[in-house]
Amino acid sequence: MQFNRSSFFGRIAAVSAATLAPVVAFAQDAAPAAAAAAPVPNKGDVAFMYIATLLVLFMIIPGLALFYGGLVRAKNMLSVLMQCTMVCCVLMLIWVIYGYSFAFGGSESAYWGGTAKMFLAGVTKDSTAATFTKDVVIPEYIFAMFQMTFAAITPALIIGAFAERIKFSAVVLFCALWATFVYFPIAHMVWDANGLLFKMGALDFAGGTVVHINAGVAGLIGAIMVGKRTGYGKDMMAPHSMTLTLVGAAMLWFGWFGFNAGSNLEASGGAMLATVNTFVATAAAVVSWSIVETFTRGKASMLGAASGMVAGLVAITPAAGIVGPMGAIVMGLIVSPLCYFFVSVVKSKFGYDDTADVFGVHGVGGMFGALGTGIFASTSLGGVGYAEGVTMGGQFMTQLTAVVITIVWCGIGSLILYKIVDVIVGLRVTVEAEREGLDLASHGEAAYHS
Repeated sequence: MQFNRSSFFGRIAAVSAATLAPVVAFAQDAAPAAAAAAPVPNKGDVAFMYIATLLVLFMIIPGLALFYGGLVRAKNMLSVLMQCTMVCCVLMLIWVIYGYSFAFGGSESAYWGGTAKMFLAGVTKDSTAATFTKDVVIPEYIFAMFQMTFAAITPALIIGAFAERIKFSAVVLFCALWATFVYFPIAHMVWDANGLLFKMGALDFAGGTVVHINAGVAGLIGAIMVGKRTGYGKDMMAPHSMTLTLVGAAMLWFGWFGFNAGSNLEASGGAMLATVNTFVATAAAVVSWSIVETFTRGKASMLGAASGMVAGLVAITPAAGIVGPMGAIVMGLIVSPLCYFFVSVVKSKFGYDDTADVFGVHGVGGMFGALGTGIFASTSLGGVGYAEGVTMGGQFMTQLTAVVITIVWCGIGSLILYKIVDVIVGLRVTVEAEREGLDLASHGEAAYHS
């Protein structure tokens, strides 16, 4: 497969080609001439991807764990930390056993990658993965590990929706099943050359559909199916530590540069564009959320600033290497009012208990980001442009179709999986355990001592 650096399909195509087969496999009987012609991994790109991978891990532990931990009551702090930690670790194991293959195993199926790379079969220190330029490659190990961190953080995002009342065993089992039947297929559909949404021309630079819409929809369904927290709407349930929430949000922003810039797969101008956009879209969203709160509540809150920070990061994720900096700023300014409306008005209207506003921020922000990518990719708005023959209207409809397919796949799959988990281990802790706090009830320890 040939890649064009200037094409906004480059990143997705690079991911897909990287997984269909190693660029070069050095067999013992390979001809010396063939070996000599093989592209050699660029050490700068390797170092760049190595750091990006570690940054995404940093987003999960401790970033996301502290962000969610600060948002819950003190008696449930450790339960959230433990859930994030265990889900992260379980998904890492699942990824190398079969997840990488299911997502990027080389199958011609539009829905899954097959079994060819189960247990990382065929992935060695010499196998490589293509990037934007056909002559530039990176070790397949680092590509697989980079994608592993995406697979680990996505189900961990869901945890915030039903925090403070779900069984620990239910969290782990659901996330393992959800990754298998929802995340891996969507990742294949969007980022593999044979994937359904990839072939449609859907744009998702770093995970608007794969990560955020997926997690947001699953979180909403989980919040409804697990039910409201005991005393919701009556008892005081304010975040116990906005300090830790801001620390976690800042860690997320820091790690997100690995998330977005790393999705370029090589240390080139595309990575730098993603870096600039990650700065300015997030900054705009923080300012925008604070302005909205000032007009509606009379005061700008720290919780609002942290929420705006995450909303901006979510919105720019699918567009990071596709839109220009001015387009990124506009997306950041728009996403916060949308998310604020959902977390302050829609949630109250429908009465569901989404503890950390996973749907309101990740789901809504992801949908806006995916659709906005189709608009702000236009060269007239500073983006990298569309594929030959594609118009803004056509790309927007493709993006809308991708969003709808993701919502339907994730919605139906998540509903079934929650039911299965409820039958096997039960979703919810007892009222007594919930009142005592999950730190003591589920883990026998407390985050704080008098």
